[in-house]
Amino acid sequence: MRKTMQIAAAGTLSLMLAASLGSTAAAEGPELEAEAAILVDADTGKIVYKENADTILPPASMTKIMTEYLVHEAVEEGEIAWEDEVPISDNVRSLSLATNLSNVPLRQDETYTVQELYEALAIYSANAATVALAEKISGSEADFVAEMNEKAGELGMEEYEFVNSSGLNNSSMQGQHPDGTDEDAENMMSARATALLSYHLLDEHPDVLETASIEEAYFKEGTEDEIFMENWNEMLPDGRHAYEGVDGLKTGYTSLAGNAFTGTAERGGQRFISVVMRTESRDARFEQTSSLLDYGFDNYAETEVLEAGYTPDEEVLPVTRGEEDEVSIATEESVEVMAHEDEIEAYEPSFTVDESLLNDDGELTAPIEEGQTIGYVTVSNTGEADDGYLREDMAEHKRVPVKTTESVEEAGWFSLTMRSIGGFFSGVWNSATEIVRSWF
Repeated sequence: MRKTMQIAAAGTLSLMLAASLGSTAAAEGPELEAEAAILVDADTGKIVYKENADTILPPASMTKIMTEYLVHEAVEEGEIAWEDEVPISDNVRSLSLATNLSNVPLRQDETYTVQELYEALAIYSANAATVALAEKISGSEADFVAEMNEKAGELGMEEYEFVNSSGLNNSSMQGQHPDGTDEDAENMMSARATALLSYHLLDEHPDVLETASIEEAYFKEGTEDEIFMENWNEMLPDGRHAYEGVDGLKTGYTSLAGNAFTGTAERGGQRFISVVMRTESRDARFEQTSSLLDYGFDNYAETEVLEAGYTPDEEVLPVTRGEEDEVSIATEESVEVMAHEDEIEAYEPSFTVDESLLNDDGELTAPIEEGQTIGYVTVSNTGEADDGYLREDMAEHKRVPVKTTESVEEAGWFSLTMRSIGGFFSGVWNSATEIVRSWF
């Protein structure tokens, strides 16, 4: 494993590259009535607001975000295709006829494609269609649930438990809940975990928004099973709670979960992901989301906190065995962060040099090429208001390489020999001087 070390300031290298800056607080966040909420920059995973974000609650149909992820992944990996036919099991057929649930009717003598069932899932939150897709991908919903939990771990989610693919309470599944799960079990996720899942879905499968943003559609149009599907997301352009830039993502409701919503909106190239859980009403979940998004768009922007070509305070590093005894260094890249204007001065850069490149005296050894990476500058928020990232490793975007800005050729044999001789006599002279001083 490559080792790095932080260099002390006295006589060698200065660790801190910027002057001391006072910590500042971000703008006060919105007042929400949701039991849990989070607002995240969709580009970096930076959290700009959170409230009880790690509390585990039932997500209801927001569970389907994971099902959507696995459907897109299966298509991308060639396991299934959008035009593939999906068989309808007895269980799925029976569940599709439950009129108290969000559903489209499914028959065993009809043909349905992955695309058709996916649209029913994403637009209309159709539960039986969701189970049919789970069975198509994994053979059984129980095996699909195992994949859901495995994928959650791979994505770095920490607060979750999946027991079915749809988000229903198992008690609503007519006794056909997945094997190995309790008959009254319900999926569980925190707002942070839901936001992290949504972050990965949008980052890896951005085409998900093409379907999530459809406001109205017909299932099996022109047949006796034709169903008009109206998107449950009322923040889309023609919805009662229309909000500029909203194009997804998923609503949720069960009696245990209450009302929940994972939203996403983009304006001017800036996208946020919001999650509200257990709001007081169906309307409230959209009103709370609107408040969250307003807070994000009104107060936060991608801001440069370190310019390209930044030169550390040290400016140069010592070099041994070279034609020059030092080499200049600088960054090539800038660092941008999602930040409130009051937070900017709280960002401080620090320098870390790659220890494996240094000798015991803390020197680089020639020859050295121009543009060689010799360490990194990391920009950190030292203020009290920073809420961090969905995962710690996401902060790596604030870390840029420090490179040499010139080359240093290795000194020739004669030069190295003369330096060695000079060093020897210098040592002898210094020793003699110390001896003479000791006489007096």
